[in-house]
Amino acid sequence: MKLILSLLIAGILLLTTLQSPVHGQERWQITRIDSEIIFDGVPDEAAWEQIMPFPMITHVPTFGLPPAEQSIVRMAYDDNYVYLSGLLFVSDPGLIQAAGKKRDFMSMSCDWFGIGIDSYNDKENSLLFFTNPNGIRWDATISNDGTPVALTVPMNMNWNTFWDSRVTMDDRGWYVEMRIPISSLRFQESNEKIVMGISIFRWIPATNEGYIYPAIRNEWGPFSNFKPSQYAEVEFEGLSLEKPLYISPYLLTGYEQQHNLNEAEDAYDYNPDFKFEPGLDLKYGINPNTTLDLTVNTDFAQVEADDQQFNLTRFSLVYPEKRMFFLERSSIFDFGLGGPNTLFYSRRIGLHEGEPVRIWGGARLISRVKDWDLGFMDLQTASFEDLPSENFGVFRAKKRVFNEYSYAGGMVTSRLGVDGTYNVAYGLDGVVRLFGNDYLTVRWSQTFQNDAENKPLSLDPTRFLINWEKRKQEGFTYSALFTYSGTEFEPGIGLEIFEDYFASMADLRYNWISPESSWLQNHYVSLLNYHLNSVTDGTLLIYHSSPGWLFNAKNGWMGSFNLVYNYENLEEEFEILDLVTVPAGKYQFLNTSIILYTPGSRPLNTEFSFEGGGYYDGIKLSPSLEPAWNIGASVELGGIYRYDYVYFPDRDQTLNNHIAGLRALYMLSTKFSFSAFVQYNTAIDKVISNFRFRYNPKEGTDLYLVFNEGRNTMLEREVPTLPVYDQRSIMIKFTYTFEL
Repeated sequence: MKLILSLLIAGILLLTTLQSPVHGQERWQITRIDSEIIFDGVPDEAAWEQIMPFPMITHVPTFGLPPAEQSIVRMAYDDNYVYLSGLLFVSDPGLIQAAGKKRDFMSMSCDWFGIGIDSYNDKENSLLFFTNPNGIRWDATISNDGTPVALTVPMNMNWNTFWDSRVTMDDRGWYVEMRIPISSLRFQESNEKIVMGISIFRWIPATNEGYIYPAIRNEWGPFSNFKPSQYAEVEFEGLSLEKPLYISPYLLTGYEQQHNLNEAEDAYDYNPDFKFEPGLDLKYGINPNTTLDLTVNTDFAQVEADDQQFNLTRFSLVYPEKRMFFLERSSIFDFGLGGPNTLFYSRRIGLHEGEPVRIWGGARLISRVKDWDLGFMDLQTASFEDLPSENFGVFRAKKRVFNEYSYAGGMVTSRLGVDGTYNVAYGLDGVVRLFGNDYLTVRWSQTFQNDAENKPLSLDPTRFLINWEKRKQEGFTYSALFTYSGTEFEPGIGLEIFEDYFASMADLRYNWISPESSWLQNHYVSLLNYHLNSVTDGTLLIYHSSPGWLFNAKNGWMGSFNLVYNYENLEEEFEILDLVTVPAGKYQFLNTSIILYTPGSRPLNTEFSFEGGGYYDGIKLSPSLEPAWNIGASVELGGIYRYDYVYFPDRDQTLNNHIAGLRALYMLSTKFSFSAFVQYNTAIDKVISNFRFRYNPKEGTDLYLVFNEGRNTMLEREVPTLPVYDQRSIMIKFTYTFEL
């Protein structure tokens, strides 16, 4: 193993010495303005007229064509704001589709315009700021250079910051002014000049066209337009930042009712609870590249309920982080270990088996110092059920090495209980651009905890990963991975969905980008092979082989088809549901996976998926349907239905499960919205309801009225008889942000 690692490091050093950064083109100088801009959505001031517009080009469906619709886009800044304006003309006013008024509403059936800003110019991360013809604010972050990892989207749409937009519209088009406070951007000053990367994008759903600056090709997949390594470098001179201080006190009050099984387990006790909780969040910009967040009595009551899912695999379900405290530049803390596995998973803090655990308080510091990214986090939780009060600590450091697309770094995590329990982990990692679009990722980590042998020279507490991939999605591409997880590896603040194994994966693809005359935009054929073996005796536990085909059509249709050969070696019985189990043994079966999307640019669109065929020693059929309908600018309706049928003829076991959900969103204006989501899951015979009213007059000021309920059906299915509802609550939360 040491010989392999030595040869690997030597190869990296040899390859990277042959490289030099490719971004040597002349930078666009962003204009500093001294005259006033009236922020009204009409960019007609003299200051705008004196600025040269960016040259836009067609990004999709066919790259390189002159845009069919004119877009005059300009960018400027002053002492307080970075501005972006757009004169977005149309040849026919009927081409404008304006759907959605709610903060962070997103639908591809609506016109969009905005900018991605790589404020540190690190070629890996960026901030997105977008608006639509109704003038809403939609923002998000991009990580990992816009490259999906194990089907994980490299975009976090839960991130928010302070900025604003104004929009007007007439029969010639729609017009935009956006202003982003300099205090909402993090950047690094060098010789009084700040270099950032930008990508400007306009989406026209009526014609399925996207226009872009700079001329980024669409050969990197669906996130090509948000790929920071391809952004155009722009330069600001004399950009300065006052040290912003945001203080956000909140008050939460409400009433909650629960029915809990008593100690004798012969009845359910009624437990009412009145809540009155104050709390405080503080954000301080220490300097342009360092931000401190403090929290006291953190509350996450405004987080929406997680969607119900039914799990037919042996792996745990993974849910995304939605809590605001953890989101700003969260990519600093990324330490992926293959698939959803990671050394740091923030949902391990403040949540235990789906139940909230009080966070007394904490601090979070993120910074960029020259070529270093630094992140620190520390939080203290209260005791909960069998958990003691615990302290959670994380430190992350990453440094750019070899070239502007590569980094090396490390991470340390700690989970310390007041009862003396502990779990400490460290990790070392690097991502290196070897040549062209080939990247090598290496990660090594170990964990140490109470009641374990803790031998640092052993592979037992060790996890490592090596991955070589070609990220460009044109022509022949590939990805090869090997990973190892020792018998005592247990990340206390991480995620490990399978234990004690080593695995390898090879994904081979051939990609075509279609010419202008084709109805296809792009498509590819692929072959995926995956092996997972027991680390104790080398026994093969899982093998998948899957040839497939995926396509994107120029009219918006998308789909994929995969044929999957499965080998599963169950070392112990696998319980799917009560009375439905799979005995230990070796199984081989063949099934298919089909996914089809109707054009998302249409007001009514649908996602259809189907998995079916063999399933261990039986059969499985799992169709699902997820429609969405935008009715004008103010109403969105949606739903989900999934049916799972499993039949094992040798044991005469049958499973029928339905999950059905309805969503409704009414947007009275950009300030007022009402949402409802009702889900029914027959696996647990329960209806989960979530109703939310939100008043959001400006960023940082929110009033929520939330009603949640978990209602049981088929009360007689258990003994003792179930209560009508497990939990019911109504909560009011008000947050106001003071900017000092």
